[in-house]
Amino acid sequence: MGVPLIGCKCPVCSSKDPKDKRLRPSGLIQIGDKNILIDVGPDFRIQALQYGIETLDGVFITHIHADHVAGVDDLRIFYFKTQKKLDCFLSKETFEDLKVRYSYLFRPINSVPTVSAQLNINLLEEEYGTFSFLDHNFHYVSYSQGGVKVNGFRIGDLAYISDIKDYDREIFKQLKGVNTLILSAVGNGGSKVHLSLQDAVAFADKVGAKKAYFTHLSHHFLHEKINSELPENRQLAYDGQRIEFSEELCQK
Repeated sequence: MGVPLIGCKCPVCSSKDPKDKRLRPSGLIQIGDKNILIDVGPDFRIQALQYGIETLDGVFITHIHADHVAGVDDLRIFYFKTQKKLDCFLSKETFEDLKVRYSYLFRPINSVPTVSAQLNINLLEEEYGTFSFLDHNFHYVSYSQGGVKVNGFRIGDLAYISDIKDYDREIFKQLKGVNTLILSAVGNGGSKVHLSLQDAVAFADKVGAKKAYFTHLSHHFLHEKINSELPENRQLAYDGQRIEFSEELCQK
């Protein structure tokens, strides 16, 4: 729900530390002059303005929950500017749900261009797979969150795994060689659909990641305090953080 929460006066929501101000989770992969967005939540417009995102070349969508897709209408500006379809990679399940939630975007109205003319839909039809985009290779994995299909993405030695709770052990084989892991965690006790911080640390350890950054954080985490208690290679992420990675596919 973002931090601060509406109407909350807890120490985190009242914190003056900018790292305790959290917009909805999203990521931007930058390779050369190419920009690829991971998820387009309700804060996307603010994020794009705040971090100077003026162009997009593609969008990866993890799943259908509102904090990951509620900004999809704001993608239209990139079509208006370029008159080029924006490549969008997502599961069939996510696409079918997206068409219901945003039916007006997929329905021709008096010959006005619709999202179907603005988004070039690329379906991720398998549970695990690899696809080529912009002359780069990307890998995706699948898992479940409360019955909702979710995709995580990997490029080289970097993986972005959000909203994970239930998964097959195969995922660790798929993430073999990941050096930098971006992983979601919610609350010290977790929830029925999210890993706790402790579970997230254990997951990162099992992957064998050299570094892990935890995102999708609730207002239970005071940034500096929690990071001081965590290992140096297991840290809370913060809005605007930049992380370098290698496209080389590392194997162990």
